[in-house]
Amino acid sequence: MANTYHQVYIQAVFAVKYREAVISKEWKSILMGVIGNLINETGCKTIIVNGVEDHVHCFLGLKPVVSISELMKTVKAKSSKYINDHQLTDKIKI
Repeated sequence: MANTYHQVYIQAVFAVKYREAVISKEWKSILMGVIGNLINETGCKTIIVNGVEDHVHCFLGLKPVVSISELMKTVKAKSSKYINDHQLTDKIKI
């Protein structure tokens, strides 16, 4: 179909394992940047990523061929791996 456009915006919120306050102010901005890049790698468009010690908010433009569940599965797994690989927290493994 010619001239078909889409605009799908999603706000996704996900919590840290056990909802513990482990996202430190020292590395929070690095983590938010990593999550933003992970969203962009899927072909979606990061608008803003932010959060507090125990949860993260992602506001993004969703590409219609990308499933929300697969997107969040990828973002959560890869951001957790980044945190663990760089030993950003010793309290728990996210």
